[in-house]
Amino acid sequence: MIGFSISLVVGTLLGFLFARYRILDDTIGFLVVALQTVPSIAWLPFAIIWFGLTDTSVIFITALGATWTMAMSSRTGILNIPRIYLKAAQTMGVGNGLRMFWQIMVPAAFPHLINGVRVAWAFAWRALVAGELIARGVGLGQMLQDGRNLGDTAMMLCIVIIIAVLGTISDHFFFKRLEDTILVRYGLAPGSK
Repeated sequence: MIGFSISLVVGTLLGFLFARYRILDDTIGFLVVALQTVPSIAWLPFAIIWFGLTDTSVIFITALGATWTMAMSSRTGILNIPRIYLKAAQTMGVGNGLRMFWQIMVPAAFPHLINGVRVAWAFAWRALVAGELIARGVGLGQMLQDGRNLGDTAMMLCIVIIIAVLGTISDHFFFKRLEDTILVRYGLAPGSK
């Protein structure tokens, strides 16, 4: 899913910037918290005006639906990195640039980041289905819309159940397993020392 991938990259970078630069966190960070409270479907009229009834509109609202959550999770993860990790990396010559970000900060923030990915996935999944309700094309949202147009309650209920099952399966078999693996690797799983 393109929108979800965009949200992971943009959200992680925003979270890094908020964690590293207090002035950004105090100004734009407040805006991100405000935007996080806006349902992604509220952006659909803008997306339709800007991009028309296309897949780009759906990608846009899917990305918006998950970006803000990912930004807040990555911000929290980076702020909770023990300072000793950063000082040790600087002592070993890593510096403060991109190398510090990729080699030290991202791995140290992984437990928070993966939790952010799971929550961002849920937001993106909902935004995707909501976007498909309006935009043209094929998808579960469009099938739900067709059921509404036909007045077929059984079809709509079946689509809702399929949406819930697919979301649960993808979370459980991919994101939860990834989270569990990372928590075990970092010694943060329940019962690990």
